[in-house]
Amino acid sequence: MTEATAVPLITDEMRAQIGKESEPWTLEVDKTAVRMFARSVGHTDPVYYDEAAAKAAGYRSLPCPPGYLGTPIFDPRTSDATFGGRRGGGPGPQPSRPLKRVLNGGTEIEMLEDICAGDVLTATSHLAALEERAGSLGEMLISTNKTVYKNQHGRVVAIVTGTGIRY
Repeated sequence: MTEATAVPLITDEMRAQIGKESEPWTLEVDKTAVRMFARSVGHTDPVYYDEAAAKAAGYRSLPCPPGYLGTPIFDPRTSDATFGGRRGGGPGPQPSRPLKRVLNGGTEIEMLEDICAGDVLTATSHLAALEERAGSLGEMLISTNKTVYKNQHGRVVAIVTGTGIRY
């Protein structure tokens, strides 16, 4: 709660969403996407382009470059027509007062196992925390979301923690 008001930004409805897991979505990792991502971010290591080099380095196939966790499968029945993500995800419960600006507070990717071309990942996400703070520009709502990625064998291969700041 800020000094400016005694009414908290975080509502009971918002608190009730903490820890609720989303519906899962599927991502595929294919060689073309690995190569395109690696090229787009400037990686020149042959393991991202040449399967023989990847296998010689101990990978099953082309490994995912840092930051790439597969491509969501587009399904016109369930995907957003414009952006391709899950349809109907929506913003969820809103704070007690409108906060019009949004800032990315950072993203951390914890890689737990190799992810290689040919893998099929399943991801689920949940709101992990909400915090209210006063900043130089006024009140802020800080949300932390976690997304867990499992491979086709059910093993957790990556965890992404993202922070959003509304002010």
